[in-house]
Amino acid sequence: MDFNFSAADEAFRAELRAWLEKHRQYAVPATDTLADEGEGDWEARIRWHKKLYEGGWMGIHWPREYGGRGATILQNVIYQEELERAGVAMPFTGFGISLLGPTLIHWGTEEQKRRHLPKILAGDEFWCQGYSEPNAGSDLASLQTRAVEMGDYFVVNGSKIWTSAAHHADWIFLLVRTDPDAPKHKGISYLLVDMKTPGITVRPLVQMTGARGFTRCSSRMCGCRAPTWSARRTRDGRWRSPR
Repeated sequence: MDFNFSAADEAFRAELRAWLEKHRQYAVPATDTLADEGEGDWEARIRWHKKLYEGGWMGIHWPREYGGRGATILQNVIYQEELERAGVAMPFTGFGISLLGPTLIHWGTEEQKRRHLPKILAGDEFWCQGYSEPNAGSDLASLQTRAVEMGDYFVVNGSKIWTSAAHHADWIFLLVRTDPDAPKHKGISYLLVDMKTPGITVRPLVQMTGARGFTRCSSRMCGCRAPTWSARRTRDGRWRSPR
């Protein structure tokens, strides 16, 4: 395999470097994700997200048909190198760009793609992740959050932890157990849930120092209702989509 940068790669680098030099004043610096979130930090990250989007530099790994650049692996390396060279960072605005977007592109229905992908890319819709639970972290397949299908809705009950940026998020993507009788690595579904849904409670996880970093949240679902169109399950019942 040739790891040298091609002429197209170097043109990509030059274009990005010139754009960053021109727009660096809008950028946010690299920060420790475990640090406290200062006043105005979230708004600054959104502004930088939107500026990157306007320049065509957000979600570069997404396919072109969904608004990305279809960037190669080496171009993604160049992207990170140039951000570091400029002393700026990709703004953390949840997991829409990095996780939910690519999942929908690969596994989602056309309705889900139309409904969410443009807003995620533009910085108009923000997502948190509902995977880990108080008793299901490293062994995620031990998750106990239940979703019971009732007509046009799933009724969800359970708790999630480390739901980073949940206090800002518009939506959450959840792993839930929809078939409690199946082996633990099966019977798991992937739901998209509006964070404004009645029954969802978000609280900060406070360290012994009193720090409240924006990654530290927990979320509890008590009878919240997720429409069935929001589900993503595979034919063999296994949890391929989030893996």
